[in-house]
Amino acid sequence: MLAAAGDALARGGLAQLDLAEVARRAEVGKTTVYRRWGTPAGLVADLLADMAEQSLPRTETGTLLGDLRANARLVQRTLADARQGPLFKAVIAAATCDEQTAAALHRFYETRVTEWAPCVQQAVERGELAQGTDAREVIRAVSAPLYYRLLTTGAPLDEAAADRAAEAAAAAARAGVFTAARD
Repeated sequence: MLAAAGDALARGGLAQLDLAEVARRAEVGKTTVYRRWGTPAGLVADLLADMAEQSLPRTETGTLLGDLRANARLVQRTLADARQGPLFKAVIAAATCDEQTAAALHRFYETRVTEWAPCVQQAVERGELAQGTDAREVIRAVSAPLYYRLLTTGAPLDEAAADRAAEAAAAAARAGVFTAARD
């Protein structure tokens, strides 16, 4: 059912997400879908939770830049995907006007940031970054330029863009931009 919901969301956004149509595509009864989720926003919340659980685990390369590049390329591949890109656009748009969707999206990103933050902490332990570096902010800085491209510029989401995002976040982290002393 979640796959059918994701397909429908990618095609038409939250406004076009019809629970009866999701049931038909998933080949289950409408009452099953309505009883489980009740609203499209409830279905989106479960879809995002499932996506967070199914996302690829973090890659450990042994260097800050290698790890950040792996993260950026994962985000880039996801957002450039013919299904996932439109799905994320739809969910982000829906989150601006639906509190339940916004809360689910926040949980999704917190799960993903939590998965990747240890690579920054490991870089601190190896001496690549200063003590007090906010690992979560570094990870957010990696994906932010990629989401910006997806949502505003229409510029290609290619590996070069991912690598630039990783290199910029690594350079900023090395320069101390994300240390607690700067707050």
